[in-house]
Amino acid sequence: MTTVPALAAQRLQVFFGARLVVDARELTLAAGRWTAVVGPNGAGKTTLLKALAHVLPSQGSVHLLGRRLEEWPAKARARALAWLGQGEPGADDLLAHDVAMLGRLPHQPWLAAPSVADHAAVERAMRRTQCWEWRDRPLGRLSGGERQRVLLARAFAVEAEVLLMDEPLANLDAPHQADWMLAVRELVASGRTVVSVLHELGMALHADELLVLQRGRPVHQGACNDPVTHAALRDVFDNRIDIHKVAGRWVVLPR
Repeated sequence: MTTVPALAAQRLQVFFGARLVVDARELTLAAGRWTAVVGPNGAGKTTLLKALAHVLPSQGSVHLLGRRLEEWPAKARARALAWLGQGEPGADDLLAHDVAMLGRLPHQPWLAAPSVADHAAVERAMRRTQCWEWRDRPLGRLSGGERQRVLLARAFAVEAEVLLMDEPLANLDAPHQADWMLAVRELVASGRTVVSVLHELGMALHADELLVLQRGRPVHQGACNDPVTHAALRDVFDNRIDIHKVAGRWVVLPR
């Protein structure tokens, strides 16, 4: 039986002016998996994710669930593919609940009030990110970590089949990073797909797969427990990291 990939790209290129910043000749991200995208600063991680999310112009083709991105009606695509960018802005006077409710816009008719299902989805998402208790507080009165949890809730509230997240752990303390990982595992167990750009290499090694980038090109894609993957990771960081297994978990330490 053939399983349609969550995302597939062919000859995907992104230019900033005349400079080629992403060059992914062939890339396949399996459905129902968590893939972590890693690499050194300037490797093109964010740019690649933006191209896959169709929020940045690119050349080549990207298929979402077996269908070219351009062929998806905008609203249907927004229901199928959720996006959380890095350091996304938000109006400080908006209530946290209203921010999370923005994730339900692809499910709502034009100018329609949120439905019972929308409210239920937002409550589930906010409880998942532990921000339900301050749902009536303005975004501007939240700390950086609290604000990030509201933005995560907005992305989760879409309940999309594919979720792309760029630096989702920004400003989160260790316990809430662990909560995020648990939420991702729950999504994947339910059949959804998560692709996340992470600087936290130890956390990235908990994913199902690692996609390693260097100078805008994917140089390795493989299981996180594979020694070949570890070698590729050490190589792109100029052998300045060590990878150890401690208490059953992979830990990355600087040399």
